[in-house]
Amino acid sequence: MHRMAKKPYITVESLTVGYGKELVFRDVSFNLSGPGLVMVLGPNGSGKTTLFKSILGLIPPLKGRVIVNGLEVTGKPELAGRLIGYVPQIPRVNTSFPISVREIVESAVVLRRPPPRLLTPSRVREMVDKILKQLGLEGVADKPLRSLSGGQRQRAFLARALVWNPSILIMDEPLSAIDPRGKEEMVSFIAKISEERLTVVSSHDPGLFLPYIKILVLVNRGVVAVGPPKETLRIEVLRRVYGGGVTLIDRCVHVVDSHVH
Repeated sequence: MHRMAKKPYITVESLTVGYGKELVFRDVSFNLSGPGLVMVLGPNGSGKTTLFKSILGLIPPLKGRVIVNGLEVTGKPELAGRLIGYVPQIPRVNTSFPISVREIVESAVVLRRPPPRLLTPSRVREMVDKILKQLGLEGVADKPLRSLSGGQRQRAFLARALVWNPSILIMDEPLSAIDPRGKEEMVSFIAKISEERLTVVSSHDPGLFLPYIKILVLVNRGVVAVGPPKETLRIEVLRRVYGGGVTLIDRCVHVVDSHVH
């Protein structure tokens, strides 16, 4: 297992990303450093997932570069994957397939291990047992993924992302398909994780994360603002992100964000 970077960071420099002739981000630059929780906010279709995939090297930019912990990972998903744990919005795993929690976490040990990929079975089990215990999954380790609740399933994918102890974690909509109680538990897990890692999360339920957020990144086909909540959660900034979906009622800001899960 590699050592965790003491001060993990992501630097995005002059990033321009698009699909065909449609630009999603033009000449975007910002820096995120950890440990701490970073929340990426924006309406549906604003480019949050595109931004994550660009950082992860999954979408090569038209211009600019991405630096992670001193290494350029622009368009290099294999390199970025060694530095960043990633939990996508909808994990690309057929949940009807008879795979257990333990097996899905073990698969990441093989995939993320740089050559030589030889580890003893006892060492693999030790690594998997450790992360399952940390996430409260030891009791369901040998149960099939399809039998889990939404919260347990999300924690299983989180365990898969963390088993190699990355210094940076990115989670795209980690609260989707989780019941209210499960959401509170997941937020607690993520908050704890962010004490040691740079943890970047997108969510349509930012209120649950608010007590733990270090930095907010507000996006809408571009980065509108980056900074602590007290500087970025202002009505004039939110209206630039959400437009007419922002209203002020009794000194409280309300955001109406129509989206489809």
